[in-house]
Amino acid sequence: MGRRDMGGRLAAEYQGLEVKVPNLFRCPISLDVMRSPVSLCTGVTYERASIQRWIDSGNTTCPATMLPLPSTDLVPNLTLRRLIALWASTAAPSAIGPPAPSAVGPTPAAAAAELLRRVAAPGADPCPALRKLAAFLSDDDVDEFDKNALARASGAAETLASVLRRGEKEAGLEAAEAAVRVLAAIATSDCIEEENKKRVAAALATDAASTVASLARVLRSGSALEAQVDAARLVQSLLRNAAPGVSATVAESEELVAELIRLIGPVNEKGSLDKHAVAAGLSCLAAIAATRRSRSEMVRLGAVPAAVRILIADAGSPSQALRVLEAAVGCAEGRAAICESAESAIPAVVSKMMKGGMDGAEAAVSVLWAVCHRYRDRRTVDAAAACEGGLTRLLLLMQSGCSTAARQMASELLKIFKVNAKSCLAGYDSKATHIMPF
Repeated sequence: MGRRDMGGRLAAEYQGLEVKVPNLFRCPISLDVMRSPVSLCTGVTYERASIQRWIDSGNTTCPATMLPLPSTDLVPNLTLRRLIALWASTAAPSAIGPPAPSAVGPTPAAAAAELLRRVAAPGADPCPALRKLAAFLSDDDVDEFDKNALARASGAAETLASVLRRGEKEAGLEAAEAAVRVLAAIATSDCIEEENKKRVAAALATDAASTVASLARVLRSGSALEAQVDAARLVQSLLRNAAPGVSATVAESEELVAELIRLIGPVNEKGSLDKHAVAAGLSCLAAIAATRRSRSEMVRLGAVPAAVRILIADAGSPSQALRVLEAAVGCAEGRAAICESAESAIPAVVSKMMKGGMDGAEAAVSVLWAVCHRYRDRRTVDAAAACEGGLTRLLLLMQSGCSTAARQMASELLKIFKVNAKSCLAGYDSKATHIMPF
């Protein structure tokens, strides 16, 4: 950003001087000054585009340390980015490389602002400008400061949200879908500041009912799965940042809930599940399920078999799927749905008990406790007792620092196993522990 803002006078003043670039400012891969520094879990910082290419090539280690990467999440290093920008504002242009092509024309921020004006122009087709804005926000070579400048521009979020809402009658599905892509790029990108993400949520919440209807429409009829996933991510942003009244509007939309359940289903005739769609849809459903009066409606629309299918297919997000089932057993309809499919649902819950983190494990115990202990449904008790390794998982959970409530529920479930699963009382041996249930 600094080199775009430097005027001719400053460039002439420093021309010919050799400026030493701090090593900390150089990407370990490209050795160029970083414009979008991001950190791996190893603590090493890289230029976003460089490390993304490394990861996309199938590498599973940190290039600098060669340590294995348990996570490939890229966390923006905002402090380093500001230091580089401050340094660049006083350094010679030669120290930070040749001028960007945009330096001879409008700056990226100005170009994006012009696109936004085209979107807002009365009577104009907003789709071409919206597509260019989506490309601008997803381009790794565009400075993150410029992206945030667009997101915080006065009226930007409101303009985009209005296009999404009026797409129901005026601009059509194509415009609504294009607006969703831009809004989701702001609401979910790691490089966008949290305050700017909240601006999007606030703009969407201004007319929550129309927003929900438009998002449901994109989920139902969007031309591409990516647009449908982005619509679900906007629902998630709305649930996370909006006021309780808005969350209730989202949760009580039968049309939207039905489309979210459909989103986590098979995407083709072969029954394949898309992990991005599963993650986005389940995250929304888990948040909606927190609203008590929406649970029975979710169950009626098929949330229980959908969540069980995700667990069986191992399609990712086990913690979210278990949270949906945990909410479902809070109503009679949900318990009935799990009991009716006990032969498939209970083994699926047990098998994923230790694969969804502590939240997932405690949700799994809550599900089992509700149907096996509190309501003592014979089908679920028999199905749980027949699960291989169920006892071991409960014992491991009790030793893993779970909550007091989860430990008590696991303890009560062990009694059921003791009575109904004598064949499962064998010890469990591993290199790390040796457990005997009693």
